[in-house]
Amino acid sequence: MALEKPYLDVPGTIIFDAEQSRKGYWLNQFCTSLMKAENRERFKANERAYLDEWPLTEAQKQGVLARDLNACMREGGNIYFLARIGATDGKSFQQMAGSMTGMTEDEYREMMMRGGRSIEGNRYLGEDGDAQPHRQPQGAAGRKA
Repeated sequence: MALEKPYLDVPGTIIFDAEQSRKGYWLNQFCTSLMKAENRERFKANERAYLDEWPLTEAQKQGVLARDLNACMREGGNIYFLARIGATDGKSFQQMAGSMTGMTEDEYREMMMRGGRSIEGNRYLGEDGDAQPHRQPQGAAGRKA
């Protein structure tokens, strides 16, 4: 039986928990392989062939090929591992984060310099939008199924 996960109600957020870790194990192992120059060269020479050497799901492979980091995260990728794909492509972490938010690198940097994204619409879907767990409604009625 799965544990209750009230944090799944946080809009726009993928929590990297034990379930996501299991789901993305091979995706994250693939990313780790990119730490070696010879693996980066093999990947760049034929991305699909290199990905096919790993027991990834088709959705994980498509996420990598499209450089859709949000899709990769939904498929169990951890951003700290996924950053190695960006590094292989010569991208900064800011460029990657910008791509995940639909912003350019400069727009993303400016947003972060202003204190980050607005919390509007990004709160726990609980009573009055209060993000404090101790104030959340108890029981199934207060949580997404």
